[in-house]
Amino acid sequence: MAWLTAIVITMAAFGAVFGVGPTAAQAGSYIIKPGDTLRIEVLEDESLNRNALVLPDGTISFPLAGVIRPSGRTVNQVQNVLRGQLAPNFATPPTVHVSVAALRDPKEDLAGPRFDIFALGEVAVPGRKEVEPGITLLQFLAEAGGLSRFAADKRIELHRTDPSTGRVTTFLFNYRVPQGDGATINGGTRLQAGDVIKVPQKRLFE
Repeated sequence: MAWLTAIVITMAAFGAVFGVGPTAAQAGSYIIKPGDTLRIEVLEDESLNRNALVLPDGTISFPLAGVIRPSGRTVNQVQNVLRGQLAPNFATPPTVHVSVAALRDPKEDLAGPRFDIFALGEVAVPGRKEVEPGITLLQFLAEAGGLSRFAADKRIELHRTDPSTGRVTTFLFNYRVPQGDGATINGGTRLQAGDVIKVPQKRLFE
């Protein structure tokens, strides 16, 4: 029994030093916020496993479950919601695991001046939009109501003007590969004041 006691004491000390216990406990009570990234895994169908960014409106979109609102909920509550939404697609309710893969950048909580971004072309709500500092390209497209069914989603353009020279640089973004495909921007690119997002219309047979 002495060796068992020693192991228990050692494990307790390890948890105290490295914060293993508190971290696990906090994960269950942590309230999810916009800007957090969730890791969602479905045991019965690995093709559904993915990271999901909580958008500024507090929602995420997940295959077979549609749009849900994790913001203001704990990971356990989100697991239960997802399990219920996915259940009709499985013979028995699926095993869903949700964890916080990355927290919102604390710097984003420091209120800064809002600025204007412009959306043109095949978005649901084009025009000028006042946004918060730190907004990403994907988040802005969500703010603009998403893409229309006529959108050429593989060649979305980000036009950025250098305020010191007036030179405009155009970047291309493939909406179907939000993590980036070797291009200079991706869905997580932070937008700057005056950026213009242009979504062209599909060409014939595109």
